[in-house]
Amino acid sequence: MRANYKVELSSGIFLLTGIAALLWLATEATDYGMQVGDDTYVVTARFSNVADLKDRAPVKIGGVTVGLVERITLDPITFDAVVEMKIDQRFSDIPTDSSASILTSGILGDRYIGLEPGGALEALVDGDDIFITQSAVVLETLISKYLFNSDNGDKE
Repeated sequence: MRANYKVELSSGIFLLTGIAALLWLATEATDYGMQVGDDTYVVTARFSNVADLKDRAPVKIGGVTVGLVERITLDPITFDAVVEMKIDQRFSDIPTDSSASILTSGILGDRYIGLEPGGALEALVDGDDIFITQSAVVLETLISKYLFNSDNGDKE
């Protein structure tokens, strides 16, 4: 009877350890646990489609995280998605003619914003807009264009 109690206790501890490991993996393995310092500035960009971009998604330049997505709203007039990004003040020399693209990372398809620096001498400051943007590429849209708009070569 005593051996059965030890087996049940050890298997229960093993199960709880496994659940704790999965919870840690879910929160730490995704980049959503990142923190940006208190010294930041906010820039905005407009996209026609943000796909499944989420708040707190990373903003990267050359693979290096420079900020986070603060908020995503819909412009009621143009129906564009307005993305506010909080950029760490350490990266205060990003040129004003930089471009922003919504990109996919990894197999799971997490979305993030990739900034491509331009060549302007002026740098982005708090409240600036990024005007050169590229919306997310949605796989379903590409497939439907291929299936329903394909040219079968019957033109004369």
